[in-house]
Amino acid sequence: MDRNTLSKIQNYLRTSLGSKQLKVEGRENKIDSADVTLNGEFLGVIFEDKEDGDICYHFNMTILDIDLKD
Repeated sequence: MDRNTLSKIQNYLRTSLGSKQLKVEGRENKIDSADVTLNGEFLGVIFEDKEDGDICYHFNMTILDIDLKD
């Protein structure tokens, strides 16, 4: 993804999730995905999906059971 697209996705996520510390950064050797971090902590990956002339983005975030508090 180009810098303009990464910036738009980052702004969207910052607004939607209410955190200016959230960052979306391109991945080395990957053109269709980007890493999402919060305060330097890895949160997940954004994947670009081009289908039938439409483009959409999927945010994939894994939550481990040991990270869940009772």
